[in-house]
Amino acid sequence: MPHSGADRRPPAAHRADLAVVGAGPAGLAAAVTAADHGLDVVLLDAAATPGGQYYRSPAGGLGATRPEALHHDWPVFAALSARLTAHRGSGAIRHLAGHHVWTVARAGDGGWTLHAVTGADAQHHSAVRAPRLLLATGAHERQLPFPGWTLPGVVGAAGAQAVLKSGLVLPGHRIVVAGSGPLLQAVALSLTRAGAEVPALIEAAGYGAYARAPRVLAANPGKAAEGARHGAALARAGVRVLCHRAVTAVHGDGRVEAVTVSRIDRRWRPVPGSGREIACDALAVGHGLVPQLELAVAAGCETRVGADGTAAVVLDEQLATTVPGIWAAGETGGVGGVALALCEGELAALAVLRAARGGVHRSTARRAVALRRSRQRLRAFAALTGAVHRPGPGWSEWLTGTTEVCRCEEVTADRIRTACEELGAGDTRTVKLLTRAGMGWCQGRTCGFAVRELAAAHATGPTAAPAGPDRRPLACPVKLSTLADLDDSG
Repeated sequence: MPHSGADRRPPAAHRADLAVVGAGPAGLAAAVTAADHGLDVVLLDAAATPGGQYYRSPAGGLGATRPEALHHDWPVFAALSARLTAHRGSGAIRHLAGHHVWTVARAGDGGWTLHAVTGADAQHHSAVRAPRLLLATGAHERQLPFPGWTLPGVVGAAGAQAVLKSGLVLPGHRIVVAGSGPLLQAVALSLTRAGAEVPALIEAAGYGAYARAPRVLAANPGKAAEGARHGAALARAGVRVLCHRAVTAVHGDGRVEAVTVSRIDRRWRPVPGSGREIACDALAVGHGLVPQLELAVAAGCETRVGADGTAAVVLDEQLATTVPGIWAAGETGGVGGVALALCEGELAALAVLRAARGGVHRSTARRAVALRRSRQRLRAFAALTGAVHRPGPGWSEWLTGTTEVCRCEEVTADRIRTACEELGAGDTRTVKLLTRAGMGWCQGRTCGFAVRELAAAHATGPTAAPAGPDRRPLACPVKLSTLADLDDSG
């Protein structure tokens, strides 16, 4: 029976001084800091519990007695959680868990209206209105395709860690960890501590390039020490670390049985004849993270291309975007790790406080100065990490013509090349229109980087593939009835 307009009418919007989207490290730090200073905060997050991907915890029904065993810096999260609980109890923070924010729009009073869907099948509509908005939407994993990557048993490196943290499940028993970036070390260690055998960690870039930036390393001694600790722990666990190599093929009959590991040159091109097989029943692979920018771009925030080759929101020293009334923190402004996210979350909250009240106390101003110095130091290290582990252009030589680049729409490398070289596609959007690459269920989150890189390499027209992300009116799938609700509410 069809619903009446009255049945579909959305509830009255929540109102607050500040709306924070994302309850990961950056969003959590921002929300509790703003509440500490007396602002009324609404914290929206798609997950059922706070912590984001980094502090993902096992479901209560699993009976985990030591969830902190698979995490770093757990005491920091415990302290933030305690502050969140206290502010929820006092009403200073309304934590709206399970809320997927799908669009942001200017409100009539000059502030912002955030529209979210909730429920198991997104059947409910919720709205939040606030004069100020802070985006801490995190990041998702970057993948580069290769022959066999669609076989069961191939999982994202960050995905493997997330499933282990939340479900206490391993993707296999003998797991090769591959890709590029410092996250791989943490993933390999987590898997071994959970009982898996990790025969090798395959790092495409290597670590020697860090030595070319001694000042950045000297300013971040904790980062170098952490890397040394991870290296020693991997050696004790019997994990071979193979640098300047990549998994260029996966083999198996219905499931992963082995991978081919090839030596690669400085441009990430496979060295002929260097391939060697490693037996395994799972592969955890990832090449860093990509900032999640759908809401920021939809709101009109400008982006830039970072040292790692991904787009990030343009921010000033106060973490303000180019759109008045919107701030951002954490991976939204460029991938940089949990320490940077916590720093930026707090700093952004203090900047919002200054904007809301026209100034801050002297002690708060001194704290903001210290945070800006820390941010500058951590951002420099993030830029170094991004440059060291950025995929080289030769990775596309791993592909065969029949390798699927877009798994959702089953678009092969040959179809993308044909669209560019024979059909005249000169940018990523045209490639998408001609092939449907990036138009499937994941909306390009998995294949977007690869499609853009291939389009840029093979485009024959006068325009280059755009570096920035697509501008989408919807940040996640919504029902037509939800759009009707939006229209009915004016």
